[in-house]
Amino acid sequence: MVETLSQVFLNTCRTYVKDDLLSAKKDGRYVPIPTAEFERRVRRLSLGLHEIGLEPGGKVVIFSENRPEWVMTDFAVLCAGGVTVPIYTSLMPEQVKYIINDSDAEIVVCSGPGLWAKVAAVRAELPKVRRFVMIEEEGVPAGLTTLSEIASRGEAAEAADPGAFEARAASIKPEDLASIIYTSGTTGIPKGVMLTHRNFVSNSRALDKVTDFVHTDTILSFLPLSHVLERMTTFSFLYKGASIAYAESVDTVAENLIEVRPTIMISVPRLFDKIYAKVIDNVLSQPRLKRRIFFWALGVGKACGARKLRGVPVPRGLAVRRRLAERLVFGKIIEKTGGRVKFFVSGGAPLSRDVAEFFYALGITILEGYGLTETSPVLTCNTFDRLRFGTVGPPVPGVEIRIAPDGEILARGPNVMRGYYKLETETREALEGGWFHTGDIGHFDADGFLVITDRKKDLIVTAGGKNVAPQPIENLLKTSPYIESAVVVGASRKFISALIVPAFEKLEAYARSRGLSFADRQELCGLEPVREFMMAEVNRTTPGLASYERIKRIALLDRDFDIEAGEVTPTLKVKRSFVEKKYAPVIDALYVD
Repeated sequence: MVETLSQVFLNTCRTYVKDDLLSAKKDGRYVPIPTAEFERRVRRLSLGLHEIGLEPGGKVVIFSENRPEWVMTDFAVLCAGGVTVPIYTSLMPEQVKYIINDSDAEIVVCSGPGLWAKVAAVRAELPKVRRFVMIEEEGVPAGLTTLSEIASRGEAAEAADPGAFEARAASIKPEDLASIIYTSGTTGIPKGVMLTHRNFVSNSRALDKVTDFVHTDTILSFLPLSHVLERMTTFSFLYKGASIAYAESVDTVAENLIEVRPTIMISVPRLFDKIYAKVIDNVLSQPRLKRRIFFWALGVGKACGARKLRGVPVPRGLAVRRRLAERLVFGKIIEKTGGRVKFFVSGGAPLSRDVAEFFYALGITILEGYGLTETSPVLTCNTFDRLRFGTVGPPVPGVEIRIAPDGEILARGPNVMRGYYKLETETREALEGGWFHTGDIGHFDADGFLVITDRKKDLIVTAGGKNVAPQPIENLLKTSPYIESAVVVGASRKFISALIVPAFEKLEAYARSRGLSFADRQELCGLEPVREFMMAEVNRTTPGLASYERIKRIALLDRDFDIEAGEVTPTLKVKRSFVEKKYAPVIDALYVD
């Protein structure tokens, strides 16, 4: 049985010999990497890293965008018994310095000159690092080693001792540390989550049992590999021999979808929200007849979907209308995803029920799951057999979930972390009583599907004593094509309000179409007709809220929340307390009668 990530690597190389195990875009086209080349490069990198001093338990930082070399370096480190420490490319030099030093990393692998500039800015303050390595061959500063140079050393080591790689890979135990992943830090300094080989492999096995992916699948990878969900699913996909193509960037995902024509993609809700908003916005700009056809088709799709979810046969007449809707409407939208999608997986944040139902009506299933970095990460997941919108599904095999008296979700299983690196007190608190305390609030419905309410620390208690969960409301708001971001506020206040970041390209076009003039975005946000329009959008997207949840007032911000400003994490989660403190005068003004 496969129990370590080094065994995952060996299983893939021995079982799935194919011409396109990995692929990345180069000179305008996707270039495939066969299994044999993948194996050769990982073996030589692993041996080369050992030659430059990587010992079992040694820490190696990977600071790079998604690319085949990221995965090759990761497996090379793991097969040598080392520990991979990924860093988000969006982090600033001081944050990069903190992670490198706190993790005790001795080797730092950086993609190219752009990211190296961040490391170089703090290089003098990284006393434990013995070697800096660059993936790209051009523009390599003096004193740095390239990945290809390390591979060359590994090639020589392999010739001298052909069995060395297998011996080291075989010596790794399931309980050995595989990675330290630093949490996003929405409430404070990031903590290093220690995940073992057993943690990752157990979660990969659990995902394999509840989702349908095989060696003939193609995955488009664009969620950062520094994100635990993309990393774990990469292990899962390669274990089953599926092919992985890497998107050039987040901005090119739409183009890369058509080029790669994936069957599966892992994403966070933000992408699905944007696709949904773009489709609806485009439809609303069409002539009346086309709008009527679209919404007729959508209604037909939802009617079929509802019956499918209940296990009820679709009547012949409805099935005929569904096929017509496919030809007239759905097929054109699905082609934008490449036309081969079997399903999408959504994680990292709550997915709007409206968005999930919309895609399901089109014929694209989004399997929403739930987990945390500390749980490797998947705890629950919707499946084709057990699917319910508005929930994150039942627990995956091997995972136990219970709800504490205060509503907090507790979890235990083989995927739960060893602890936080060098933080014994925080580890004891997080794993108190043998259960991991997630910090999330939720409940099980009557059929065993987990429903997430919100983060325990994010719940808003109004002056009237009502508990309001902000995230679901914010997700509804972001289904508007005119709203980019939103933060719901109102703790200890008489009513709920929201900070709104408009989708400025759309809002500017709207303002001009109404003959409104403005010099800049700040002036645009101050125009009363614009404020009234945006308030109408807020009301339009949140019709089903209880009276105490309804947003009474809004403030329009003239820029989006920013990682560099400390307002959001690398995974784009808003640092709510920081934002509320920073925008306190703006929020106070909303409550002035």
